[in-house]
Amino acid sequence: MLNLERLRILHAIATYGSVSAAADVLRVTTSAISQQMGKLERETGQQLLARSGRGVRLTDAADLLVKHAERILSQVEEAQSELEAHRGAVVGDLAIGAFPTAARGLGPQAVASLRSDHPLLAASLYEMEPVESLPRVGRGDLDMAVVLDWFNAPLALPGGLMKAPLCDDTADVVVPEGHPLAAAEAVDLTDLAEEEWICWPSGGFCREWLLLTLRSQGIEPRISHTASEHHTQLALVAAGLGVAVAPRLGRDPMPQGVRAVPVRSTLTRHIYAVWRADAARRPAIRAAVSALQAAGAALPASLGDA
Repeated sequence: MLNLERLRILHAIATYGSVSAAADVLRVTTSAISQQMGKLERETGQQLLARSGRGVRLTDAADLLVKHAERILSQVEEAQSELEAHRGAVVGDLAIGAFPTAARGLGPQAVASLRSDHPLLAASLYEMEPVESLPRVGRGDLDMAVVLDWFNAPLALPGGLMKAPLCDDTADVVVPEGHPLAAAEAVDLTDLAEEEWICWPSGGFCREWLLLTLRSQGIEPRISHTASEHHTQLALVAAGLGVAVAPRLGRDPMPQGVRAVPVRSTLTRHIYAVWRADAARRPAIRAAVSALQAAGAALPASLGDA
């Protein structure tokens, strides 16, 4: 009989492309992965991995088995969900991936609440961008993701996933405290057309959104510096090296030397929890959504002010 955990390992190797990458995701050693794959080859009587340069490739037999493993793992997830729903208990493991400012602004309160209210649930938080967390939820490596989209740039949601709103978040323009607009009650983006911009790195969803938004106002931004962390962006602004857009969620405390100025045409992003449809009946999923929504509701009212 095929071993479920070994099928899960094979599926991870196929998904992530290498033994080492699968080991990282499953949080085991590469040696443990190799041992389990050896046992799976003996169970099936077929070679599943073949050497390819410094790595391995899946054989035709492995490709066939991976297709079955995907269906089996989905059915197991659904069965576990229905059993938990039948029992009505919030139990088991729950892995949540959240983008950085949500991990900071929502994660601590939500996970602490889950651990306090549901001691039989082991909830864990992992900081990662939606481009990483959404595929992991779809593959079953994460149980839930906290993601975002912008008012003018919806985030495409893969099939087989469900979502629930958590909160809305307003973004301001941040400028050095000596900037001519630092004391303004509000600004238009066109007021900053000639500024140097500090932005997220290439390829990120938020960078693409910012470029789209500025260009819609006829602005071709001069991006002089990039940083993934908002607080690094704020430090660059404080040093007088440019201006940036800074959402309010997870932003405080603001560093000295910067001023946040509202934008007249409000820049709003929507924060969601996302999970697999086949896990929707899990009480743990419902409890996590409730905890995240409560964390969102406890945020300052000014967070989402229009």
